[in-house]
Formats: sequence, structure tokens, C-alpha cells
Amino acid sequence: MRIALYEPDIPQNTGTILRLAACLGLSAHIIEPAGFPISDRAFRRAGMDYLDQVTILRHASFEAFAAWREEARVRLVLFTTGAATSYLDHAFRDDDLLLFGRESAGVPESVHRAAQARLVIPMRPGLRSLNVAMAAAMAVGEALRQTGGFPARAAPGPVQEPA
Repeated sequence: MRIALYEPDIPQNTGTILRLAACLGLSAHIIEPAGFPISDRAFRRAGMDYLDQVTILRHASFEAFAAWREEARVRLVLFTTGAATSYLDHAFRDDDLLLFGRESAGVPESVHRAAQARLVIPMRPGLRSLNVAMAAAMAVGEALRQTGGFPARAAPGPVQEPA
């Protein structure tokens, strides 16, 4: 399972998604250009020390990303408010790449066409969209639940009784 961000606008959201990827053992792809300088400093605050625990792949453009994806032979699953299929009705695969659009504008039609699946997170009518980091967490959670891809938990230690 992988996460990809299309031209992200907000460094704090990107940092939060990178932290999510680190905690769950996912690689993260950033498709440039971004709306902020792509550097550790730009999203260190939200990602904190987790940035050292995630594999980040940067792509200079969507065309470069598409070439990488074709060579890697991975399925592109786009999350978009413009989709008709709920992410809860989709059968995820463990090698899927989950793509999230730009906070301010989503993705262009050419990116919609490039995706093998286009999914929506159902919401109440009249509301525009979820925060992209929240949407990524929901989507990744469902994808990992379906594929059994959550990292193994260490056994809890003994319970300490208060003195």
C-alpha cells in the first residue's frame, strides 16, 4: 500500500500524511510542484521526528509519476469528491497506490482519467470536502483493514496495579 499526494498545498497536511505513512509502514509519493518548498523544514512541525521513518519518493511532475507507476505496474486509486463509488464498496489490493488531490483544487481531468479507480468518502450533502489528511487516514485505514496490511502489534506488557 502506498500514498501519493498530487501537488500538495499545505505543508502541515503533508507532514501529517507523512506521519501516517511512517506509523503504518507505507511509502509516500509527492507529485510536484507543491505549493510550498519541499523540504524537511516545511513539514517538520506536523511530521515531527517521524519523517526519518518514512520512505518519500518525489516526482517532478505527474508525467514523471505516471512513467514510474507504469514501470512499477501499480493500480492508481484516486480519492475525489467527483467520484460515484464509495471507498467502502471498493475491493482494495495490497499493492494499490492511493492518490489524494491538491487541497485547493483536487486534480485535473487528465489525472482522473489516469486512475484505475475513482472513489469518494460519503459525506452529508452540502459540505464540500474533508481535510485531506483526515481523508487519507480514513482511506488508508479501510484499505489496510481489507488487505490485512496493518503492522503487527507488539504484545502488551504486564498490567501494573497502582500501589
